[in-house]
Amino acid sequence: MTKAAVAPTDDAPPLWRAAIVVALGTLLVASAVTTILSTEAFATNFLSPATWRSVAAALAAEGTTSSDQAPISFAKVLLGAVTVTVVTLGIGTLLIQQHTKRTWTKSFAICGDRGWWWWCAAGLWEWAWVAAVTVAGENGGAWLVGMSPFWMSVCFAGWLTTLCHVGSPGIAIPGRLPRRATWMLSALISAYIVIFTTMNWRLWFNLYIPHGDSAMYEEHLWNLLHGKGFRSYLDQGLFFGEHIQFVHLGLIPLYVLWPSHLLMELCGSAALALGAVPVFWMTRRHTGPDRIALCAAAAYLLYFPMQFLDIEIDLKTFRPEAFGIPILLFTLDQLDRGRWRGFLLGVLACLTVKEDYALILSPLGLWIAATAWRSPQILSCDASRRRLWLTTGVALTLFGVFYLWLATRVLMPWFRTGQEIHYTSYFSRLGDSPEAIIRTVLTRPGFVLGEVATLSTALYAVALLAPVGFLALLSPGRLAVGLPLFGVLCLNELARDPRHQFHAPLVAIVFWAVAGGLGNLPTMLSWLRRSGNSSPGGRVWTDQREGSPGERAQDRGFAEAAPAPATPTNSVLRWSGTWLWTCALATGLWFSLSPLSVTFWDSGSNWHWRKLYGPTPRGAAFAKIAPLIPLTARVASTDFVHPRFTHHARSYDYSDYVRKASGYERRVPDDTDFIVIDATHPYSQYHRPEDVPEFHDAERWELLPDETGGVFIVLRRRMANPRRAD
Repeated sequence: MTKAAVAPTDDAPPLWRAAIVVALGTLLVASAVTTILSTEAFATNFLSPATWRSVAAALAAEGTTSSDQAPISFAKVLLGAVTVTVVTLGIGTLLIQQHTKRTWTKSFAICGDRGWWWWCAAGLWEWAWVAAVTVAGENGGAWLVGMSPFWMSVCFAGWLTTLCHVGSPGIAIPGRLPRRATWMLSALISAYIVIFTTMNWRLWFNLYIPHGDSAMYEEHLWNLLHGKGFRSYLDQGLFFGEHIQFVHLGLIPLYVLWPSHLLMELCGSAALALGAVPVFWMTRRHTGPDRIALCAAAAYLLYFPMQFLDIEIDLKTFRPEAFGIPILLFTLDQLDRGRWRGFLLGVLACLTVKEDYALILSPLGLWIAATAWRSPQILSCDASRRRLWLTTGVALTLFGVFYLWLATRVLMPWFRTGQEIHYTSYFSRLGDSPEAIIRTVLTRPGFVLGEVATLSTALYAVALLAPVGFLALLSPGRLAVGLPLFGVLCLNELARDPRHQFHAPLVAIVFWAVAGGLGNLPTMLSWLRRSGNSSPGGRVWTDQREGSPGERAQDRGFAEAAPAPATPTNSVLRWSGTWLWTCALATGLWFSLSPLSVTFWDSGSNWHWRKLYGPTPRGAAFAKIAPLIPLTARVASTDFVHPRFTHHARSYDYSDYVRKASGYERRVPDDTDFIVIDATHPYSQYHRPEDVPEFHDAERWELLPDETGGVFIVLRRRMANPRRAD
C-alpha cells in the first residue's frame, strides 16, 4: 500500500463525546442482545434451537425458563459487551496512534466516536421492533424479527469498515497492482474452489446428496453417452420436457475422461468461482483501482445467495444454473466493453442454461435500447455504432418474449407429450396454465400486487441487496433489469428466498449493478457538493473506450498506473470497497453454509460440519452392499443412495411420494432386479424390512442378509438374471 505525504489533520472529536458514544452503543447493543436471546423465535435467526438453549442456560438470570422463553441476565450480557468494547477499542486506538502519530487521547476519541455509532445503530433494532409492534401489530414486529440478522450484519460491517479506515486517512488507493492483483484474485478463486469442492465431495461420500435436481444431471451425461437418450429415469421422457437446459453437455469431453459425479461437483464450484473474474473486470473498468475491484471479487465469492447455488439449503449440490452466473457475467462484461459480437455470443450461451434466462434478456434489451438512445457513451460506442446497439436492444427484447413462449408453450409440452409444464403448479393461486396466469396478471393487477407487495418480498429483496451493502441501488437502471424475474420469484409458492436455485440470474445482475453503482459514486458526490466534476480530485479515473490505449492495455493484462490521490471522492470509494466485502462477510455469518458461517460451527445445527462432512457410517455401509449389485442390474432405490446407481443398466426411483405431474412417482417396474432402501436418510419412511411393501411379496422378492446394521435394506427379485447394460 502506498502512503501519501499528507500530515494528519487535527479532526479528532471531543473525548467526552466519544466516551458517550461508546457507553451508549455498548448499553444499546447489550439490551438488544438480551431481548434477542430471551425468546427462541428471535434467537433462532442467529443460532440453532439447541445452541440457543445452551447459551440461554449460561446467561440465565433467576427465574422460570419455558420452552420458548428464557430470563437472560442483562448484567451478564453487558459484561460481555463491555469486554468486546474494551478489547476492540484498545486495538483500534493503538492502530490509529501508530499510523497517524496522534496522541493516545485523540486516537481513542476518533476510534470510539466513529466506530461505536454503529453499535448505537445496532442497538436501535430493539427500539424499532417495539415501535413496529406498537404501530403495526404482530406482522410489523415479525418483519423486524426477520430483519434482525440483516440489521445486525450491516451494522457489524459498518463498524468493521470504520475500524479498517479510521487509522489510515492519508493512504491513497493504489492504481494498478499488476502481479499482486493477479495473485490475490487467483488465491481468492482457488480458496473458494478448494473449500466448496471439498464440502460437495464429502456430502457425496456421506450419501447426503439427493438424486433429484442434483445427481440426475450426471445421469444425463452417462445415459446420453451410452445410447439411452438425454434423460434421467426420473424424467418424464427426455429431459427437455422439464427444462430447455443443456449447458452441462459441455462437460462431456471431461466426463469421458472421468465419468463421475465428483467431476460435476468440481466443475460447478469452479464455474461459480470464476464469476469473480468478470466482476473484477467490470468493477475496475468503472472505478479504476485494482483494490476496489478485488473488494468486489471478494464480495462476490462471499455472497451467500451465490454460495447457495453451490450447496442449496436442502443439500442439492449440482445444478446447471451454476454455469449460468459466470456466463451472464461475462456477457455483461462484453456489453460494458461495447463488444457486440462477444455480447451476442454470450446471449446464445445463456440460452443453453435455462429457459427462464429470457426473463433477464428481454429487460436487458430494453436497457440496451434506452442506453443507446440516451447515453451511447456508456456502451463505448460512437454514432456509427449507436444504431447497431439500438437495433440489438429492441431485437433482444422481442426475442426474449418469443423464446420464452417457444420454450414453455411449444418445446417443453411436446417433449411431455402434451402435458402441462411442471412448474405451473408453483403459481397455483394465479392459474393452472401459463395462459391463465398471464390472464390473472393482466385482469387482476390488484390481486397480483397484493401477492407481491408483502413483508416476505421485502425480506427477499433485503437478502439480495444487504450482502452487497445496498450499493447495487446506486445503479437503479441496471438493477431494474432483474425486476421482472424478481417479481416472478415473489409469486413462486415453492420458495421465496435466495437459498435455492431460482434466483441464479439475479446474482449476475446484482454485481453488474454494483460495478455500475461504484462508478456512479463520484457523480453523486459531485452533485451533493454542487460543484460538478471540475475539481482535480473529483474523478480519479478515465472512461475506457473500445480500441483506446487504456483498454488495449487492460486486455493484455494489468496496466501500470500511479496511485490515485487521496481526495474526498477517493476516500469514499475506498470506504465503499471495504463496506462491500464486509457486508458480504457479515451476512454470511448467519446465512451461509461455508466455514465462515456460524451455522458451520453450530453443533446444534443440521448443517454442522461434523454432521455433514465428518465420518459417517452410511458411506462405509454402502461399500458392503455395492458388490452385491452388478452394473448390469436394474435397480430401484430411494433418494440419497440413488446417485450411486446411475451407471447401472437402469436406475429407477423408489420414492416416498407421488408427483406424476413432474414425472416422479413411487414405482418398481417389472424389469427391476434389485430394490435398495436407504433406511437412515433424512426423509426415509422405511426403517425395517417390514416397512417395505415388496418385502411381503415373498414369491417375487427375497431379502438379502443385512451386513450394514440396518443402514440399508436390499431386496432381490427371485430367479432374476441381471441383464446387460443397455
